[in-house]
Amino acid sequence: MKLGMVFPGQGSQSVGMLAGYDAYPVVRETLAEAGAILGQDLWALAADGPAEELNRTVNTQPLMLAADIAVYRAWRAAGGTKPAIVAGHSLGEYAALVAAEALELNAALPLVRFRAQAMQEAVPAGVGAMAAIMGADDESIIAACAEAAQGQVVEPVNFNAPGQTVIAGHREAVERAIAAAKAKGAKRGVLLPVSAPFHSSLLKAAAERLAAYLVNVPISTLRIRVLHNVDARPAETPEAIRSALAKQAASPVRWVQTVQAFVTEGVTHIVECGPGQVLTGLCKRIAADVTVMPLADGGAIDAASGALK
Repeated sequence: MKLGMVFPGQGSQSVGMLAGYDAYPVVRETLAEAGAILGQDLWALAADGPAEELNRTVNTQPLMLAADIAVYRAWRAAGGTKPAIVAGHSLGEYAALVAAEALELNAALPLVRFRAQAMQEAVPAGVGAMAAIMGADDESIIAACAEAAQGQVVEPVNFNAPGQTVIAGHREAVERAIAAAKAKGAKRGVLLPVSAPFHSSLLKAAAERLAAYLVNVPISTLRIRVLHNVDARPAETPEAIRSALAKQAASPVRWVQTVQAFVTEGVTHIVECGPGQVLTGLCKRIAADVTVMPLADGGAIDAASGALK
């Protein structure tokens, strides 16, 4: 048995998302620790919302990081196996690095809040958009984006699973690309309720700001292998990790390649470490022969840790 662990990012948040972990006090303790670092009551935000505040990028990103690490600590407290390899989807990559002991939580939280602000400020509100395209292959989506650009930016930014790709760019170009993808056989194209075209080249300014910030962030030697979103490969040095994190803001999330790399590395079981089950569904579609388990509440932690002992 070889365990891989994946950490969810923005999009897995919901009001009350940590209510099912009451059997593990470390979850609330971790939220209190994170809240003290940021000067914000993260537990109240997770428990009570309101949803509008919870879904603000500058709140969502640090809260999801804290929640992912809280669940990881609960997993370890339950006797859960330490993973051999980890990855995170977009923001979740930061949780993966904390779990791998490359980043301390007290450095990662301000970093992630800065990242959220930089990404939000890179494109004026209403200028950018993202959309999920379902039921089309990568080549036809790339072609649809090229056809729809017409001097603007629209490009694939999340290769999430076979038949599920997210595009982003200028709003008008994204809308044209939805229509073009449908004309090429896509089953659906849906605009996503997000405030910026994350991971598109329109966020180059955010990537540059992030690179400058990361220079002063302490990064230690990895204790667990981490695969990065930009190329589905490990970065072996602190300098390479900083580069991968900066590039990630304005580069596609190559999730299909990442999970395929887990399989190539011999991973037999994948655990999704954080609220929700978004990555569980994606991983099952990518790697049908791998056992995938979410840690969506305390009962799931108990079941998964018991099954893997």
